[in-house]
Amino acid sequence: MKKALRIIGKIVLGVLVTIVVLLLGIFIYNRIKLADDKDVINNQQLSQMVEVDGQMMSVYISGEGKHTLVFMSGAGTPCPILDFKPFTDRFDEDYRIVIIEKFGYGFSNEYDGSRDVETRVSQNRKALEAAGITGSFILCPHSYSGLEAIYWAQNYPDEIEAIIGLDMAVPRSYDMCDDSIIQSVKSSDSINRLLREIGIVRLFVGGTLPDDFTDEEKKIATAIICNNFGSKTASNETDYIISDLALIDGMPMPDVPILLIISDGTVTEGWIDFEMNYASQLSDVTTVQLNCGHSVYDYEPDKCEAAMRGFIDGLD
Repeated sequence: MKKALRIIGKIVLGVLVTIVVLLLGIFIYNRIKLADDKDVINNQQLSQMVEVDGQMMSVYISGEGKHTLVFMSGAGTPCPILDFKPFTDRFDEDYRIVIIEKFGYGFSNEYDGSRDVETRVSQNRKALEAAGITGSFILCPHSYSGLEAIYWAQNYPDEIEAIIGLDMAVPRSYDMCDDSIIQSVKSSDSINRLLREIGIVRLFVGGTLPDDFTDEEKKIATAIICNNFGSKTASNETDYIISDLALIDGMPMPDVPILLIISDGTVTEGWIDFEMNYASQLSDVTTVQLNCGHSVYDYEPDKCEAAMRGFIDGLD
């Protein structure tokens, strides 16, 4: 029995040593590759970097036209420009296209200050101004950034021509959030940051990228994800969900034309009801229901484009 235990002990020790050596090798390799990532990020030509509140923020601009469409990503989207670009390229010939990358997203820096909705919208507006983009804007938020679009329209209606919600969240989408859920999300983000720091994320990131990305786009996306996955700045937005909802609920509903492109609701229980109930309270709203997942612009780009163009034509 003692001999068997010694053998088992040696096997367990050998396995542990192998795991430690393997993790150390992954960590060292990742640290070496991070220098290459920095070069890729610092030399990127996709976006314009502008100074906002002492840090650098990324803004993508393309196309020309009477209307300016400002795309705003969902929570935690690692590379908003690369995420939206296959869809926004459809509009380049007819509209001016802008994609905002908030602090902690894409090419933008991290930010230590408040991540409440008031600050996020303020920084979005400053970034557009610094990039020379003047209103009015058609805001095109996906998911969580719907709260920012609503707050923007509530407080600066003269800047907002319309809102096109790409399955955007509305306030009631987050009523289930309490301290335990928020802490669970924060803990998950912390684990993601740890996996990034060790280098585990680098081992698997290639398999998560879209097949239609070019080699250059894959290189850029890999660099961003291996530097920003689980971004603390993006994660800190979660701390303000409850107070953001109270702030938004305390103001009148947005009084601008709104198009809500709605998914099949599989993102969370009750999603479609949240969207339709919100729509029923608006003075000028159009709804389009799609039978697809949450990233409607990715799953049904043709239907989204048709709905958006028809809606924008109706604004003229």
